[in-house]
Amino acid sequence: MAAGDGTGVRRRAELADFLRRRRAAIKPQDVGLPDGGRRRTPGLRREEVAALAGVGTTWYTWLEQGRDVRASTEVFEALARAMRLTPAERIHLILLGRGEEPPPCEQPVERVSPTVRRMIESLGPSPAYLLGSRWDYLAWNRAARVVFGDFGALPRGARNHIWQTFTNPAWRELLTDWEPASRRLVAKLRADSARHLGDPTFEQLIESLRSASPEFCKAWKRHEVDRSGVGRKLLNHPIGGRLVFEHAVFNPTEWPEQRLVLYTPTPGEATAEKMAALMAA
Repeated sequence: MAAGDGTGVRRRAELADFLRRRRAAIKPQDVGLPDGGRRRTPGLRREEVAALAGVGTTWYTWLEQGRDVRASTEVFEALARAMRLTPAERIHLILLGRGEEPPPCEQPVERVSPTVRRMIESLGPSPAYLLGSRWDYLAWNRAARVVFGDFGALPRGARNHIWQTFTNPAWRELLTDWEPASRRLVAKLRADSARHLGDPTFEQLIESLRSASPEFCKAWKRHEVDRSGVGRKLLNHPIGGRLVFEHAVFNPTEWPEQRLVLYTPTPGEATAEKMAALMAA
């Protein structure tokens, strides 16, 4: 949070007001606490919110007082869970508290077949990765790291294919057809969303993307759907230059909502040779 200008002061004041009003709107029984008889003010007490979130009462009080404290994203995530905030309210809380857009909530861990993992790792210069039901990266090989970056170095909440496509500037440089490709990606997510209506983690992803990216929001409003998974992918790698792949998507029988994404170097384009050089570096 900026502390040296009026923006930081206003943001802290907005944060304090938001926390007070959300706290006042929560009934003790809504969060599993006894009513305890008549209360002087509606809602929860400060110490109750702090206990539910696992933070110090003094620390929480300072936030409600608009003091210039540096709370981590994890603290605000804990407060959002404790106060039963909606996806939109969670984003608003972290924007006020941190001054930055939060990544989507982490998806519960999905299982990865050991056989599929070994297959991905054995594909040599062919980039491959496995996406979960919410498009989170579950497994990938070294060739994928060389081309797309190290997924393992990303925070768990941001380790998501659609989030990276729309919020990572490096992906816009890498994908020569970023605009139509990203639009098709949203159409596939829109098709998936019909199977996940009411799923809070899936809806959180969509809400976070709509808040973080005007391009995603515009594409989402089109309500286009797509299920295609085969094509040609031309990439502009910052070191390897032009890379051309044949691209295909498969669904493992045991986990049909997962996607195995494979990139095969196109013959006659020198991509295989470039991949060998990149992987040898």
